[in-house]
Amino acid sequence: MEMIHYDGFAMTHTRRTFLAACSAAAGFAQSTASRMGVATTCYMTVRRPKDTLEFLEHCRGLGAGGIQASLSNTSPEYLKKLRTNLESYEMWIEVMAGLPRAGSEEAFARTLAAAKEVGALCIRSACLGGRRYETFPTMEEWRKFVATSHAALAKAVPMAEKAGVTFAIENHKDWTVDELLAILKQYSSERFGVCLDTGNNISLLDDAMDVVERLAPFAVSSHIKDMALEEYADGFLLAEVPLGTGYLDIPKMVRVIAAARPGTKMTLEMITRDPLKVPCLTEKYWVTFPQREGTKLARMLRTVKEAKNPKPIAKLSTLPAKTQWQLEEDNVVLCLKYARERLAL
Repeated sequence: MEMIHYDGFAMTHTRRTFLAACSAAAGFAQSTASRMGVATTCYMTVRRPKDTLEFLEHCRGLGAGGIQASLSNTSPEYLKKLRTNLESYEMWIEVMAGLPRAGSEEAFARTLAAAKEVGALCIRSACLGGRRYETFPTMEEWRKFVATSHAALAKAVPMAEKAGVTFAIENHKDWTVDELLAILKQYSSERFGVCLDTGNNISLLDDAMDVVERLAPFAVSSHIKDMALEEYADGFLLAEVPLGTGYLDIPKMVRVIAAARPGTKMTLEMITRDPLKVPCLTEKYWVTFPQREGTKLARMLRTVKEAKNPKPIAKLSTLPAKTQWQLEEDNVVLCLKYARERLAL
């Protein structure tokens, strides 16, 4: 494959379409299989895969060891085919699902049953779909979110226990590491843990390695990602980049998780998108952090200066649609290659 460069992005001429990749890469995958899984969120910007079976075939073509995906169909026939294919390919699945908030308890119970039917290692969920500092303009609204999240978790954990399915909550730009540790201890259960994302809490000014080291004992799932930093007027820019090209010590992070929880799968979440703005120098950012220490801000800004990307972080939205499509795929391929060669995954 020919490697080319476009405005700071590395990319290759690869498959033309999502489904074509499944067959085109089949022979390639047999000799380059990885134990690392791929989350559908790697494709949340351009492709946005919707069918679980199609996503499984695509990731098999890439040589991935498993997938993290929502279940697009829960009919008995579909679930049977999904499990048969997973077992035939010797791949694994972690199911993505929403929390059992008011009115959705039955849907969550059905997802638990379906996840068990396909042999899922766990169900991964998150309390917040967005970012804390963007979502809540007042402390009162944050407190309401905290209350509804606790109400949902108080339902989810015993439901997962009853179903015999492990349930993982992600650190998703919502809870600081201290807050999430308190949640994990409050709802302590062998069936409850964390989907440990290696990059998300940077946006909350938590030190990334400290987050990994403290959450690793609770990690039943993971989102492995590398991050790039850049200064901007109101704070800093934060962007996922191919493994090994950012500032995080990915090999050490993987070792820490594996040592604490040897059975936990490493799942890639390489989101190809425009960099996120973390406006930590604005008053609005701090509305829901009344007791946050200033030392965390100082340390983060120092890290941004010391580890900032050598080139300006490129914006995906400035590229042609065809290039965006290729780049999203190529970044996943590069990460799986890194996992095989540098992480022994």
